[in-house]
Amino acid sequence: MASRKGEHGEPVVLDVDGFDVRVSSPGRVYFPARGETKLDLVRYYLSVGDGIVSALRERPCMLHRFPKGIAGDKVHQKRLPRGAPPWVETVRLHFPRYGLHADELCVTRLADVAWACQMSTVEFHPWNSRRADTEKPDEWRIDLDPMPEAPFSRVRRAAHVAHEVLDELGATGWPKTSGGHGLHVYVRIAPEHGFQDVRRAALAFAREVERRLPDDVTTTWWRRDRDPAAVFVDYNQNARDHTIAAAYSVRGNDIGTVSAPIAWDEVDDAEPDDFTIATMPARYAQLGDLHAGIDDAVFDIAPLLEWAERDEAQGAEPPPEPEDDTGKP
Repeated sequence: MASRKGEHGEPVVLDVDGFDVRVSSPGRVYFPARGETKLDLVRYYLSVGDGIVSALRERPCMLHRFPKGIAGDKVHQKRLPRGAPPWVETVRLHFPRYGLHADELCVTRLADVAWACQMSTVEFHPWNSRRADTEKPDEWRIDLDPMPEAPFSRVRRAAHVAHEVLDELGATGWPKTSGGHGLHVYVRIAPEHGFQDVRRAALAFAREVERRLPDDVTTTWWRRDRDPAAVFVDYNQNARDHTIAAAYSVRGNDIGTVSAPIAWDEVDDAEPDDFTIATMPARYAQLGDLHAGIDDAVFDIAPLLEWAERDEAQGAEPPPEPEDDTGKP
């Protein structure tokens, strides 16, 4: 049933760095646990403005929209929603599997984020490449994804071993909670390789973590074959058109958890549910953007490609390319 006009409050116009962003239905409850509204969601993103813009800047971005709040249906949106103001920018992507293209949101300013929230976006899922060359990733993503029976203590152990391997490689890792039950670590890389090579490098790294932590970690391709209490190092998040929630992105659950950057020395104490739209503004005001230096720490993945060649020479077969599971663009 359609909402009655004014049922969720009269529209509010916000000045976001000189751009007017109109927020309709500002009082619609998006997160039922504490009652945060659509306007609360916009204000959250404004409170972490530099961080969310840095995480999304110049990247094609898929939107997870919840037109009725998170209790309603979720819409995976690749194409820019209709009605965008002229200052919102896009990047055109080609999807060979379907013979189609899509013009996706390309954030360049905070007002773009606020406008996407007006269009009911809760989650922002950017590519790991930028629009200057969308086929050359500049971000390697380590996704520590616990299987259903894996305790978070195993995720923590996997994170520490990943950190150890990164240190040995001379790579700087930038950890964050997933906003769900796992942890992510991002590494800035030079945009010199295609998705296939970046994924091969990510798999070689994952295998090394598995070798050092065989009782806790798996790289097994098929989910049905994985230990249900293991942590999967999901190298597939580096495949073309596979995206995960950005740093500072809210997640679509009752309490509005956030994919929150953390320091390495917080890994042992951080709990995923500690970071929500209710707690993050004060944390950000105190600590600022913990990923602020990521662009200054660029890693060359050549050693990982050597590891991949070594593994393949020893008989390790690269897994098949994962299929896009988000539907047609």
